[in-house]
Amino acid sequence: MAVMVDSVNSGRKTKGGSEQKSDHASAMLADIRNIGIMAHIDAGKTTTTERILYYSGRLHQMGEVHDGTAVMDWMEQEQERGITITSAATTCAWKGCQINIIDTPGHVDFTVEVERSLRVLDGAVGVFCGVGGVQPQSETVWHQARKYNVPCLAFVNKMDRTGAHLDSVITEMREKLAAPAIAMQVPIGSESDFCGVVDLIDMCALVYDDESLGAEFDRVDIPTELRADAEQARAEMIEFVAERDDELMAAYLEDSDLDSDLLRKGIRRATIAGTLVPVYCGTALRNKGIQPLMDAVTAFMPSPLDVPPVQGRDPRSEETIERRPGADQPLSALVFKIARDPHVGKLAYVRVYSGQLGRGKRVYNPGNGKRERVNRLIKMHADKQSIVEELGSGEIGAIPGLKFATTGDTLCAENEQILLERIEFPEPVISMAIEPRTVADRDALHEALDSMRDEDPTFNVLESEETGQTLISGMGELHLEVIKDRMFREFKVQARAGAPMVSYRETITEAGKCEKVFQKEIGGHGQYARLTIEIAPRERGSGNLVESEIGKEQVPSEFQEAALEGIDDGLKTGVLGNYQLVDTEVRIVAGDFHPVDSTDIAFRSAASMAVREACQAAAPVLLEPIMDVEVTTPEEAMGEIISDINGRRGRVEEMKSIEAFRIVRATVPLSELFGYSTTLRSLSKGRATYTMEPKRFDPVPHVLQESILNR
Repeated sequence: MAVMVDSVNSGRKTKGGSEQKSDHASAMLADIRNIGIMAHIDAGKTTTTERILYYSGRLHQMGEVHDGTAVMDWMEQEQERGITITSAATTCAWKGCQINIIDTPGHVDFTVEVERSLRVLDGAVGVFCGVGGVQPQSETVWHQARKYNVPCLAFVNKMDRTGAHLDSVITEMREKLAAPAIAMQVPIGSESDFCGVVDLIDMCALVYDDESLGAEFDRVDIPTELRADAEQARAEMIEFVAERDDELMAAYLEDSDLDSDLLRKGIRRATIAGTLVPVYCGTALRNKGIQPLMDAVTAFMPSPLDVPPVQGRDPRSEETIERRPGADQPLSALVFKIARDPHVGKLAYVRVYSGQLGRGKRVYNPGNGKRERVNRLIKMHADKQSIVEELGSGEIGAIPGLKFATTGDTLCAENEQILLERIEFPEPVISMAIEPRTVADRDALHEALDSMRDEDPTFNVLESEETGQTLISGMGELHLEVIKDRMFREFKVQARAGAPMVSYRETITEAGKCEKVFQKEIGGHGQYARLTIEIAPRERGSGNLVESEIGKEQVPSEFQEAALEGIDDGLKTGVLGNYQLVDTEVRIVAGDFHPVDSTDIAFRSAASMAVREACQAAAPVLLEPIMDVEVTTPEEAMGEIISDINGRRGRVEEMKSIEAFRIVRATVPLSELFGYSTTLRSLSKGRATYTMEPKRFDPVPHVLQESILNR
């Protein structure tokens, strides 16, 4: 029989005959699902999201990434390049649940979008290519999800492509991601003959109708030739799940053939606990396998009630406090993204954790002590907006017009304050000089850069003290290219940009100590400060540690705060080539002040000078970003490609085969990868592709360090 999709849309009867409440109606907390779609670039995230929106009735026509018509890829730069650059939020409904979706980028240059999205989501769907399997950015986004303890489902896409293999992808997930992955389905047909799936929970086959664009499918008996494989796969799945859920294990010991309802409950508990990753399969582009994935989202992904209460601290007492979801709780919300809208200006995307965020209400920002009024609230559908009266616990929306909010800020009730943990972002690895074409463009350029810096925490702007140039920094060449493109098109600024440059870092390799006395007369007023600091190297990648070990009787608190700011100043400018100092421990161990002549300026200056002198004597070295590179190439070009990698100071880490192609994984210094795409096309006659992402910072060889510093 033909089964119609459970599809809903605002204010109309659906194909299944149900009726959806309006988008802005409050949903029951138990019926809310906040999920992200994450994956390696070109695995099919946006195409999968488009199908989810179509089958749920949110869209009346499917958009395609390759045609530039995907609703979720609304930026001109996304449509032209066929990739997702900024995370886009939307809401749809499926089987009585409100599903808030954030479609995230797959390109490493825009990993900030994945990081801040996962920070506020309750669950995630990892999309994997059925041929490529676990690719470099797949690993990155997966580890980001685990960092925030986000329960995950997996969808193995592109099952219609040559070389697609579900079992191989699951094996890679277990080996590379340490993911407790198990198949919930068996594919029917392979490669171009892929036509549906066997549901291992209900033990039936779903065969999709191409004429209805996959909106209709037949629920039929399992084909005879697949029956034995399906029964074996179901037995393995039940055993795998039972091992991870005590309640299910008790039932399994009594009867190994568990009924579907009991099995679903066990899968849900294990998935939410993070001990299970259910795996589904299909081909989003060919409209197959999406509805079972949507069923799994509603059945197995957590609601806001299923995740632990959000924790923060009271900014007044520093005590740890928590907020559970519910309208009866004090307001707590996190600003996880700032965006610029041409019609309403600054948009602050928020996730409400507790209480209600109401239109016309005042909110308090404990991070900066500012009070603001919420004049409007909106829900987003990509770049489209709908005004709502309130956002309840567990909901995601946006507030136009907040003046002082930045990414990572908390919004709460002033009489019930809580400060939520901020979001940490990676440091930029590549820089570029930029300058206005005319004097008239100068102010517009700085306004545009400031606006984009507010939106993107991985985009930095600084003025070079040596040259007076404006330097912009980002996560990669594509990142800076998009920044430039937005500047010209969106902000109408005419500017000249230099060639991309590597953002080096500095660190020390030995311990050191410095005592600094700052004693001057400025403007007829004495300035006095004395500080002794000790420095030591830290483990690579651990960041800086700055602390004071002296008491208030030696140096008053306000002067100690100024000294810590001075240390930060010294670490930011470095000692070799004005690059930031990292992985360094700095401790103030002694100090002295004058009751009349000591000032904040004196202590800040003394600290900055002390840390620089100490670092100069502690064997400083230059660090360069090392990239994880994956090249997919025909076998005949592999020899030349490996030779080229070796010539770029690279190190081959792994080689493997997928059908007629070879995959080479290597680590290569970023400075050696400029223009690599052109070289790769030449070596492989245009058939090879590559991806790269930051891996670590390593010391620059001494000979190259001298060359870099003497440029």
